[in-house]
Amino acid sequence: MKVKKEIYKIIRTILAVGFGILIITPLLFMISTSLKTEGQIWKHDIQWIPDPIILDNYKRVFTDMPFGQFFTNSVIVAGGVTLGQIMTGYLAAYAFARIRFIGRDKIFMIFLATMMIPSYVLIIPQYIMVDRLGLMNSYGAMILPSVVSAFSIFLLRNFMYSIPFELDEAAMIDGCNRLQILLRIIVPLTKPALSAMVIFVFMNAWNNFLWPLLVTSSESMRTIPLALSYFQTSNDTEYGPLMAAALVASLPILAVFMVAQNKFIEGMTMSGVKG
Repeated sequence: MKVKKEIYKIIRTILAVGFGILIITPLLFMISTSLKTEGQIWKHDIQWIPDPIILDNYKRVFTDMPFGQFFTNSVIVAGGVTLGQIMTGYLAAYAFARIRFIGRDKIFMIFLATMMIPSYVLIIPQYIMVDRLGLMNSYGAMILPSVVSAFSIFLLRNFMYSIPFELDEAAMIDGCNRLQILLRIIVPLTKPALSAMVIFVFMNAWNNFLWPLLVTSSESMRTIPLALSYFQTSNDTEYGPLMAAALVASLPILAVFMVAQNKFIEGMTMSGVKG
């Protein structure tokens, strides 16, 4: 039995290392390409370690386009969407998890059913609503349609459902109202689920390409995903600067994940305990 366990352990380790290499290889290739000249990129043999290593591609990211403006726009949009979903998600999740009312479970199932609707189906009605509200080419156009998410409500609701209801009762005896219970008791206890939600929401908002493309018309309102098109034309693609821009654009997502990774794992594990 001990021999079999050791064999299984070795196999699991080999598979884990193999999958790790498979996942990290595209990132390493992107980093390598961003440090090469065009001549090195188009060589027949792949050169993983550039010789010589150049930084001109990174310089072009900040000189050939207003990257700082694009970066600021992405921070505002992704941050606004994330904050919006935190507020709406907590309020709705608390109602579905901690307050008993007629039709609660049925309404929650309707919310979950909306997750099966492809996002592309909603683009036209959302575009018409944004246009009629006069929000085109503004931060509101990029943020407001995404401030409510059934996924965020589902994640927070399942986590809240695992918290003992006795805490609410004890807080009410002490004179707390529903909002105070939410802010002082529920929110601190749901930080793992919050971390998981923030990572997913921020990443999706940061990488969103189609919606900002549709609702913005001026260069000053463009976001990072749209900035990458600066190095792509119908006839040619400058892979060096493109990989450099993509790498710089991915740093905020990596930073958010590194900060919240422990809580993220805990949140994904515990959010499905009950419900």
